[in-house]
Amino acid sequence: MQPLIDSFGRTHNNLRISVTDRCNIRCFYCMPAENVEFMPRADLLSFEEIERFVRLMVPLGVDKLRLTGGEPLVRRDLPVLVEKLASIDGIRDVGLTTNGILLAEQAESLYGAGLRRLNVSLDALDADKFREITRRDGYEKVIAGIHAAQDAGFDPVKINAVAIRGITESELVGFGHFARETGCEVRFIEYMPLDADAAWERDKVLFAEEIIDTLSQEIRPLVPLATQDSRAPATAYEFDDGIGRIGLIASVSRPFCMSCNRFRLTADGKLRNCLFSLEETDIKSLLRGHAPDGDIIQAVRGSIAAKKEGHEINTARFIQPARPMHSIGG
Repeated sequence: MQPLIDSFGRTHNNLRISVTDRCNIRCFYCMPAENVEFMPRADLLSFEEIERFVRLMVPLGVDKLRLTGGEPLVRRDLPVLVEKLASIDGIRDVGLTTNGILLAEQAESLYGAGLRRLNVSLDALDADKFREITRRDGYEKVIAGIHAAQDAGFDPVKINAVAIRGITESELVGFGHFARETGCEVRFIEYMPLDADAAWERDKVLFAEEIIDTLSQEIRPLVPLATQDSRAPATAYEFDDGIGRIGLIASVSRPFCMSCNRFRLTADGKLRNCLFSLEETDIKSLLRGHAPDGDIIQAVRGSIAAKKEGHEINTARFIQPARPMHSIGG
């Protein structure tokens, strides 16, 4: 079969699958603090539906998967899904992004099920700052989860830290030392307009170049790795003595849209060809309506073909999606 190529020549082999919109913390850039209306459980795709969809995507060139949420570890029996997906012939990489609250108790079973790539979202190494951002307690559980993941065999554990001006500047140097001391790869992500309260402002973005300058001045010079994956969202650096790796995801200041190879399936079965899509394709209705494989594949091809050139955050044309981040899938 022909691969999934959009009108700009981008080939899509990387599928991100949200397994739930529920979460056990309330990061302000992702979801409201209280009174969140979650999807009815019956609306979520079953493991069998997800597996069928993935099996249909493999002949189209999809070989990388990432499970997201919400918080994916609140989905019951998640290692069962991991094992189903990791065993599909043609899938070479299954990853997961978690906030780490439940990771200590699940790391070993996830690794045993075939998971090999793990990203932990952690925006602060100070417990009070963690509480300010997440509006919940749990910092110690996240740190315990990171250690448990390393003990289980995950290497490296990647840390995703959203960089927000006025809030997280004081965390940069600490994260630099954390990367050097623990072997975790710390990836700073520029603050993006996907918050539930639509309070994002460009002035609140802590830019990648500022992060590089701060770490280089306060710790040691950062140098870009000689070998980079041109389709990866993060630009990888390491300190000049070779100890400690840092990633920069500069979604706002240095958009990487023209090398994007990702598309997304939400927990309620909607296909999104971009994180910032304003349109969705209803895959769940096809799956539950027992549609032929060809109809599902045609729907996916149509979605990919309609993908826009970029997210337009830096233009007056930008429109923030109606879904907040927890509902889209990280």
